[in-house]
Amino acid sequence: MATSRVLRYVESRKNLTGCVFGLAGLGLTLTGLAGTYWPVVVAGLYGAGALIAPPERPDTPDFAQPAEQLEELRRDFATLRDYLTEVSLPPQATARLSDLNELIASLLDPGWVADALITDPEAVHSLSRAIRQDIPESVDAYVRTRWWSRLQPNAAPPDHHLERQLTLLHDEAHALATAIHETESRRQESHTHYLEERHQGP
Repeated sequence: MATSRVLRYVESRKNLTGCVFGLAGLGLTLTGLAGTYWPVVVAGLYGAGALIAPPERPDTPDFAQPAEQLEELRRDFATLRDYLTEVSLPPQATARLSDLNELIASLLDPGWVADALITDPEAVHSLSRAIRQDIPESVDAYVRTRWWSRLQPNAAPPDHHLERQLTLLHDEAHALATAIHETESRRQESHTHYLEERHQGP
């Protein structure tokens, strides 16, 4: 640890600037201008150089790029689908979950949709939240509640809550897909207007 700190200082701007000033002090010594106090002059110039050196700038965090984030999301979605195959759900919830999975898969499928998706951080966050949190939490809550309902036959069945949750998540994903489509439609219309104006000329 100490060795690492020493190496960082050796390579730092303060040390390099101080060395340049210290070499200037040695130059003064060789010319005889520093006199018998040349060690003090060299040390003083080194210290002055170290003080006026610009502060170290820490490296910026190396965050994942949008395309990398989407690739990680695809892997997590594959993991989620493997998990869902091991869970027994009621028929209506299974159908709703299947529709939701198909919609998410379409949004994540490499191509122009995914290219449009990565330009919207909020959309990526929404999809990430659905895959990594909302869907597994909904399914897991259903499985746990279903177990308790077997001990309490008169309790309300958990199927309704699961179906409602999956419907809401499907609506969110559908709204996301609609927003991407509308963005691309506006882009197409803008290009049409541009070509029309160019065709009309000055």
